[in-house]
Amino acid sequence: METQALPRTVADTVSPPEPAFAGRRISVFGTGYVGVVSCGCLAGLGHEIVGVDISVDKVAMLASGHSPIVEDGVDELVADAVRLGRLKATTDVAAAVAETDVSFICVGTPSAPDGAVSLDAVEKVLTQIGAALREKSGRHTVVMRSTVPPGTAEQFAIPLLEAASGRRLGADLGFYSNPEFLREGSSIRDFNKPPFTVIGAPAGDDAALLRSLYAPLSAPVHVVPYRVAESVKHLSNVFHALKLAFANEAGAILSAYDVDAREAFRLFCEDRVLNISPAYLRPGFAFGGSCLPKDVRSFLALADQRNLPAPLLRQLLPSNSAIIERTYAAIARHGRQPVALFGLAFKAGTDDLRESPFVALAEKLIGKGFDLRIYDKYVQLARLTGANRAYIDREIPHLERLLVGSPQAALADVRVAVIGHIAPEDRPALLEGLASHEVIDLAGLDDLSKVPGVTYEGLCW
Repeated sequence: METQALPRTVADTVSPPEPAFAGRRISVFGTGYVGVVSCGCLAGLGHEIVGVDISVDKVAMLASGHSPIVEDGVDELVADAVRLGRLKATTDVAAAVAETDVSFICVGTPSAPDGAVSLDAVEKVLTQIGAALREKSGRHTVVMRSTVPPGTAEQFAIPLLEAASGRRLGADLGFYSNPEFLREGSSIRDFNKPPFTVIGAPAGDDAALLRSLYAPLSAPVHVVPYRVAESVKHLSNVFHALKLAFANEAGAILSAYDVDAREAFRLFCEDRVLNISPAYLRPGFAFGGSCLPKDVRSFLALADQRNLPAPLLRQLLPSNSAIIERTYAAIARHGRQPVALFGLAFKAGTDDLRESPFVALAEKLIGKGFDLRIYDKYVQLARLTGANRAYIDREIPHLERLLVGSPQAALADVRVAVIGHIAPEDRPALLEGLASHEVIDLAGLDDLSKVPGVTYEGLCW
């Protein structure tokens, strides 16, 4: 089903302040893994819960104090909630909506045949909740807990809910994205002690209702745009899969050389500065330098010598090259205009040009006939020696005529500015000279988009 997002203003979407309260009446749609855990844990926080499902058997089990899923501690949690009168269950959607103030959607979102997420169950529940709201007065809030792709709230869920209910997001209808991060086997602990709580909300809405709902949990709450909230769960699980695949492929290669990969990875994980940390997890331009590309090739050579496939690791360098190609395409969309490139060394604060992705980008632009000017405070051709000089003589032998001595010189008579990196002391001159330029930001420098008159494009943002 395709729906169109309705235009709305901040005034349309901002919810009114929520009064303080000790507990809420919450209906939870879907009594599978996420739904049952949510029912039990929310009841444990003091809320009154109604579990809703199309399965008569699941509803009967839940209503009698038995969990329809197998999970450590959930049976006792459900039994306690039913005994205390905080949890009941029904197949009647209209009754559940009428009796509650908040509806959590916890239905499955399995893979469709093309690999995309199927929103069939989400669509059905949203339509049912919307129809029930036509018969109910007062404000009602819908919370998406199911894993859905970015854009679902604005392009699918909210328009569908508004059409089905006859309401508009605002005074009498709320909608939030609140992805779950529950692991099977430790779900109760994950619910009660999360690293953070993510809430997707409209602009200007601080999600007071959900903040108060989770107030007993000692974890930071992040209220972000819908699309950011929807993306975090996908991002997390893809990264978890990536880590597992990396460990398995790398472990197989190490084992082929009589290395106990368990011990190697134990030491690897003790590095909390680079290996297990936010380091390198910042979207931006391609990697380079004297270490990363070389050691990836070296590790793959080890795999080749033992005839090991390593399909994930073999995509690292092609993936890196694809980022350079994507950046070139972004520049080329502006036509064959003169280009100012800020940054040539593989990272800021060094003059190391070996396997720099900025050198590769510059080569691409020169080869395609672009008039290119390059500014990098730390790169002075006369000072380059050894392998660094040999690399440049081989890759860009005419570098001397491309380098300029200041940001102002780079920007003079140029319309397209590509910002790779810039020394802090050169930042004011760069910002002052960027007015009316087409700016392609490879570094994620927030102030670039705020320069008056610039046309700003971020690489991954």
